[in-house]
Amino acid sequence: MNIDSIFQAAQTAFLDYKNLSGKEKGHFLDTLAEILESNRESIVPLAVRESNLPEGRINGELGRTTGQIRLFANLVKEGSWVEATIDPALPDRSPLPRADIRRFLTPLGPVVVFGASNFPLAFSTAGGDTISALAAGCPVIYKAHPAHPETSRKVAECIHQALAATNLPTGLFTHVEGGIAEGQALVQHALAKAVAFTGSHAGGMALFKLANQREEPIPVYAEMGSVNPIFCFPNKLAKEIESLAKVFVGSLTLGVGQFCTNPGLIFVPASQAKTFETHLIEELKGIPAAPMLHPGIAKSFHDSIQNLETRGELRWIKVAAPKHLLNGSAALAEIQVSDWLKDNQFQQEVFGSFALMVVYQEMEDLSEVARQLQGQLTITVWAEADELEAQVPLLNLLEEKCGRLLFKGAPTGVEVGNAMQHGGPFPATTAPNSTSVGANAIKRFTRPIAFQDMPQDLLPNALKDGNPLGIWRTVNGRITME
Repeated sequence: MNIDSIFQAAQTAFLDYKNLSGKEKGHFLDTLAEILESNRESIVPLAVRESNLPEGRINGELGRTTGQIRLFANLVKEGSWVEATIDPALPDRSPLPRADIRRFLTPLGPVVVFGASNFPLAFSTAGGDTISALAAGCPVIYKAHPAHPETSRKVAECIHQALAATNLPTGLFTHVEGGIAEGQALVQHALAKAVAFTGSHAGGMALFKLANQREEPIPVYAEMGSVNPIFCFPNKLAKEIESLAKVFVGSLTLGVGQFCTNPGLIFVPASQAKTFETHLIEELKGIPAAPMLHPGIAKSFHDSIQNLETRGELRWIKVAAPKHLLNGSAALAEIQVSDWLKDNQFQQEVFGSFALMVVYQEMEDLSEVARQLQGQLTITVWAEADELEAQVPLLNLLEEKCGRLLFKGAPTGVEVGNAMQHGGPFPATTAPNSTSVGANAIKRFTRPIAFQDMPQDLLPNALKDGNPLGIWRTVNGRITME
């Protein structure tokens, strides 16, 4: 593998691709979605075999993958996402004239994307990071995850079919396999302009440090996990304790706990802890051990549980099944809030179906919890309306600690849409001002550029007088389609 030639091809492709219209980029993405759908019968069995995920889940994930591709296709075809902003010249302004200044978002250049282990399709080869980068106008050098190599190769073939069908250069997408050394070399290459990663805290931080040690540091958009706490308020729990226990266990065990949004913490008032525990035990009875994604994840899960079993502060409600090469089962332990507050280890993610039920005495305990809580992808609050009104300061604290604050349901199930925020303060991610899911993910791979007194003929169409693209723009501080 000649990494330099890969980046040179990507850079050459970039200089042409960045200037294509949104309609042309959208056509390429639509074509890719169609090709992936036409290859469903060959892609799904590969992903099932390599990931141990059921066929229904993989079929759904392929649908999510093509759905998010079409989301970005429509976004770039419409075009307003570039945030075109125009301050026309005011030559007669006093005391000083104003120059003509026009600003929009422009793509960064070649992007390195690392595939995720827990989503062999939706966060992998043609997943959200790859597609949002391509939609922005950036070539992608994709580092395949070793957990599902054949699936990744097959999807990469589909991407190249789409490039060929739309007469785009092959350098826009390169599929790279290998280990840590290859990944490091990609991040360190001078032509790399950004990195996207979904995975462990250790992996994300290693890439983040590497990127910041370069002669030219580059952004790393690393989504590194979360324990996604749920806060149960007394009145809400009293009214719906059985149904909420069911919702919690369903979310905890979904996908054998291998989503970044599975809840790993739940805060329960002491007066209701025993009753809630009884319902949790009942719900957990019907959930057997199931295969995890690969033996490495299963080993990490069992090792984490074994380490926690040495902690005297924990009372085990449900112990995990004996250590197994591949299977994982649900585990649940209780801890008093006073003990939880003393040690940040109890905030560390266990990737799998494990959660801590933290028992609190007073609502004031939750304010201290919120102050000490690390950054999360999600936080969920189960409360009645009057309870929320009485705890606005607590809600304000929680708002500072997450990317998505929920008041109904459970955090699993991330909608791929325009308003979704899938990110959060460190250590959930390295870039809390961005999202890795939804339309706004495109902005990670852009930077703003302003043109001052540029001749009309040279301006990008998004910034020309007369608005030839017919997009929403901000002109003189007013949002308009003029």
